[in-house]
Amino acid sequence: MAGADPKRTSWPELVGIPATPAVMRINHDRPELAVEVLPLGIKLAKGFNPKRVRVFYNPRDSAGLVAKVPVIG
Repeated sequence: MAGADPKRTSWPELVGIPATPAVMRINHDRPELAVEVLPLGIKLAKGFNPKRVRVFYNPRDSAGLVAKVPVIG
């Protein structure tokens, strides 16, 4: 794992990997952010939060792979 990157706002390389290592990578890069792991398709209240990253996984996939690019918001 390369060094932390305090300017990152998205993690496109995490799509297709299991959610747990994805969360670990985001926490490594941006430890000040809260990371939420959620099933794809869940209904959420809208609103931007600059201190949050949501990691969406496919609930039909038993491996829990990341299904969307995790981004701050």
